Amino acid sequence: MKIIVLGTRGIPDILGGVETHCEELYPRIASKGHEVTIITRTPYVNDKSRKNYGGVKLKHIYAPKIKSFEAIVHTFLGVLYAAIKRPNVLHIHAIGPMIMVPFARIFGLKVVVTNHGPDYDRQKWGKLAKNILKIGEYAGTKFANEVIVISEVINSILKTKYNRHDAHLVYNGVNLPKVAKKDDYIRSLGLEKNKYIIGVGRFVEEKGFSDIIKAYSQIKTDVKLVLVGDADHETNYSKTLKKEATDAGVVLTGFIRGEKLNQIFSHALLFAMPSYHEGLPIALLEAMSYNLDVLVSDIPANLEVNLGTENYFKVGDIDDLKEKLEKKLQADTKEIQYSEKIKNVYNWDLIAEQVLRVYQA
Repeated sequence: MKIIVLGTRGIPDILGGVETHCEELYPRIASKGHEVTIITRTPYVNDKSRKNYGGVKLKHIYAPKIKSFEAIVHTFLGVLYAAIKRPNVLHIHAIGPMIMVPFARIFGLKVVVTNHGPDYDRQKWGKLAKNILKIGEYAGTKFANEVIVISEVINSILKTKYNRHDAHLVYNGVNLPKVAKKDDYIRSLGLEKNKYIIGVGRFVEEKGFSDIIKAYSQIKTDVKLVLVGDADHETNYSKTLKKEATDAGVVLTGFIRGEKLNQIFSHALLFAMPSYHEGLPIALLEAMSYNLDVLVSDIPANLEVNLGTENYFKVGDIDDLKEKLEKKLQADTKEIQYSEKIKNVYNWDLIAEQVLRVYQA
């Protein structure tokens, strides 16, 4: 089978939920004898001479690094490329790029879409961008041959808004890691094992990092707060967040992957996710794969993971977040096991088989 993939900035080692999803999924599909090409966005690709990753072909196509137009322009060019190459399946990820599904269907392409969540709920988008994203959600849901959703929350949205009842529920996944023994990287940041809290994600409003900084600032503790990530596009919000974090003594790592990220997860005391919006957060699944204690907002996507009431706080409620953080920091250390849940539900090998069945349909 010949498969072309659109909607991701690219792989490998490009931060983002869709990017991580594609980096894990498509080498597995390629290893089963299928020809997979991922179309990348040139501004995010450091090595444009690289044409293959894990058996997946990489096709680098121009994208303007302008927040509101990047995905649409790139997807338009990617659909033209697919129309020439004639894959068996064109797979488009995320609702922004899904606006080009009718265009792809006009060319006679068979299209699968994955809805990673209602991105128009993200605070970073203005009115025009939100409307474009809503049109993308509509176009992809109505005109794609097959629709994949990464959570039952998203599935419910499509049933209610568009009367689409045949979407395939395929969760995000995560690998069970090899816990790091080294700690040289965390020590270089002034951190000690089991003496810091981590939050992971882009520096955008819907991640809620400002909330955890405010809550953390009100707690008397020698446990440090570490934020892993940065902004794709520097904004007034990301600049303000970094200043707020620095003033509160928060450790900022920037974007990290590989051994550095492994050390950060391996030696953390607690993972916190104060998000206002998620599809099915890979960062949370990563924390669970390390059997970390977690504290996350009670948004529907996080509740769907079913972690137990003690691991949730009211989204946007800084007082509740502070209270729950204090309880976590004062509690006796306990052994937490999420490994079986990862193996049975959020397993990339299982997910690859599920996606292939959708292609074959």
